[in-house]
Amino acid sequence: MEKSQKRELISWLRPIIIAVIIAVVCRQFLIAPITVRGESMEPTYVDDNKVLISKLSHIERFDIIVFDAPDSDEKYIKRVIGLPGDHVAMKDDILYINGKEYDEPYLNTKKENLLEGHFTYDFTLEEITDEKVVPSNSYFVLGDNRLESSDSREYGFISKNAVKGEVKLKFFPISIAK
Repeated sequence: MEKSQKRELISWLRPIIIAVIIAVVCRQFLIAPITVRGESMEPTYVDDNKVLISKLSHIERFDIIVFDAPDSDEKYIKRVIGLPGDHVAMKDDILYINGKEYDEPYLNTKKENLLEGHFTYDFTLEEITDEKVVPSNSYFVLGDNRLESSDSREYGFISKNAVKGEVKLKFFPISIAK
């Protein structure tokens, strides 16, 4: 191979290698794409939605997070309801955190379609977890589709260490018209 051909090859390979390294570092430490599986977050997210998570976010109440499932080898997507130190309760489809009533507008569509009964059964944190408040370094999470969601009501608190990131962006499918 001639010297000029080698230089040309190196001039092409160098930016490609740098781009691959940057992409790997970004995916490992900053952002990651995730595919939603299941119906537990409907209508906010539905099965096969693609989302982008930030691995650097500070998690706040009502953020949507992706975490390692405590009961399988999958990743779950749920809404953070309780932060460390919070007391959480549900009474007559009204969410109470530390005694204060919170509106959950993201549930309105599903609640409107409910024929009878409550959308979220009544509970207190103590009744379902034997804890009065969310422990430090933990979250209490619920799915938006409360009737079809496996969440903290079933498997308890989520460790901060299990959190992969906060959902920041939803990708919409692109359809190409013919």
